[in-house]
Amino acid sequence: MSQYLTMKSKLDVKNSATLRFAPSTTGYAHPGTLLSALLCWLDARSRGDRFIIRLENLDPERCRPEFEQAMLDDLAWLGLDWDEVVYQRDQVKHHEAALDDLASRGLLYTCCCSRADIKTRCRPAADGGFAYDGACREQLLAPGAWRTTEDAVRVRLPDDEIEVVDESGEVYRQTPAHDMGDPVVRRRDGAIAYHLACVVDDARAGIKRLIRGRDLLPSAPVQILLHRMLGLPVPAYRHHFLLLEPQGNKLAKLHGSIDTRTLRQHYTPEQLCGQLAAWAGLIESEQPCRPTDLLSTFTWKNIRHDNLIVKVQSGRLKPASPSSYAT
Repeated sequence: MSQYLTMKSKLDVKNSATLRFAPSTTGYAHPGTLLSALLCWLDARSRGDRFIIRLENLDPERCRPEFEQAMLDDLAWLGLDWDEVVYQRDQVKHHEAALDDLASRGLLYTCCCSRADIKTRCRPAADGGFAYDGACREQLLAPGAWRTTEDAVRVRLPDDEIEVVDESGEVYRQTPAHDMGDPVVRRRDGAIAYHLACVVDDARAGIKRLIRGRDLLPSAPVQILLHRMLGLPVPAYRHHFLLLEPQGNKLAKLHGSIDTRTLRQHYTPEQLCGQLAAWAGLIESEQPCRPTDLLSTFTWKNIRHDNLIVKVQSGRLKPASPSSYAT
């Protein structure tokens, strides 16, 4: 039995359900990070489930230890607790076992296309990137050869249409092989890529439900296919509303958003929690509160569906007018 199949047979699924919050450690937390963490925490704690933090720190160029500690400090400052912290880099042997499994079935190939090539040649994809056109699809790798190639490694996806029925009731359909293209599973610098690591780590942790921002909805069909290809259980999904900049971008560190270093100079944790809770629909008006104050009445029925456009003024967050809401 292969190492990966052995690993699958020993998945550590706890008696109680487990929910995870999985921020990347490529920068400091921003308002969208705290919003998503708060909603994940409320869901888990209101159900009596385990809540784990998985720090996604596989990027050797952008992930830094100080961002890891700052993320944990900021979540604790907001008033959240957790049952376990998982460092994604510690799971690499399991990611590699999954790559060996895929390679043994002739599903991996090398890709020498640069980002500039792909941007020039390929059409835009739903996740904001570009749908890879399969130019290198015939460069299949022999089992184990992915470990020595200096090129990026992609996995050949089947031409299946995937339907995602979100817990919110939204239905999303996509044919990942066409609409997104075969994903990179091991980067040119040797780092394991997001989709594969996410799928393997969620299965190992026994994650049966995923709660995350709506910007990740286009990633769900790709990940569902990888779950199926690796013989892993497919979780249920709930994608929540986003905080957006006036220009329409997600209020995130990728776009230079205000981060918690500034927020903590202008808010108490109770003030920020109350503001996020009011914007989400958890309370009627902005008033200081702690996450524990929201548990007894938490329900997804009260959570807003439409995205909210937010402005930053003098270190504080201000919602745009209701007519500016984006769906």
